[in-house]
Amino acid sequence: MMRTYSTTAIAGAVFATLLLAFSAFARDHSALNGTWTLVPATSDFAGQPVVQTGTVTIADREGIIIVSRSFVYEGAAETFFYKDMTDSEHGATIRTGKDLKSKTRWDHDILKVTTTQSGAITLESYALSPDGTMTVIVARPERKPITLVFQRKQSD
Repeated sequence: MMRTYSTTAIAGAVFATLLLAFSAFARDHSALNGTWTLVPATSDFAGQPVVQTGTVTIADREGIIIVSRSFVYEGAAETFFYKDMTDSEHGATIRTGKDLKSKTRWDHDILKVTTTQSGAITLESYALSPDGTMTVIVARPERKPITLVFQRKQSD
């Protein structure tokens, strides 16, 4: 005896399988691990000083997230470098100096870094784009958000 399955039941099973596969991929936080190089031509600086070059290195190992950033701004004679290390598994906040604190957390598949300095809060959101680039949205008080696009640095 041959069974017939409805198209709806088959489509539902396929959809459920795809949803589970996507959820498993989305939860793979190691996808952002590595060193990323800024692509200034595809970034939107929203009228703020243009970053000439920049790298971001992300390492998420067993709940400890390290985000290192290095940028050279247009017209600047120096490189700005800063590094955050947080323990997202235990909800730790890292304090650097008297007036700077940083907290990193995962919001589904988006890495969010919240930095408070002198009462001003900056929120950085790191996400993997479908084309394999990483998009970082930086939101600061009283400024338009900027969107930075990074490509994964190729191994030498």
